[in-house]
Amino acid sequence: METDEQALPSVDGCCGDERKSHHTEKTKSNLISRLNRIEGQVRGIKGMIEKDVYCDDVLNVISSVQSALNGVGKMLLEHHMKSCVVERIQDGDTEVIQELLTTMNKLMK
Repeated sequence: METDEQALPSVDGCCGDERKSHHTEKTKSNLISRLNRIEGQVRGIKGMIEKDVYCDDVLNVISSVQSALNGVGKMLLEHHMKSCVVERIQDGDTEVIQELLTTMNKLMK
C-alpha cells in the first residue's frame, strides 16, 4: 500500500520538474489565500472527527473542501493553458497536448 507521500506528484512547478510556473503576484496571492482557507477547513474536519461531530455535518464540510480544491484546480488549469501550454505550442512542443490531456483526465476523476 502507498503512503500519502508516495501518492502525491511532484510540486516543483506547474509545467514539470525542470520548468517553473510564472504566476503574477496577484494570482499567486489568490491561490495561496484559497489554499490557506482550505488548509483551515481540513484542520476543522480533523477536529470534528476528534469531537465525534455528526457524520452528515462532517461530510458537508468535506464536500465544501472538495469544491474549493476544484476551484483552485480550475484556476491553475486555466492559467496553465493560457501560459505554459500556449508557449510550448508556439515553441513547437506539441507533446504538451498529451500532457494536458493526461492532467485533465486526472482532474476529472
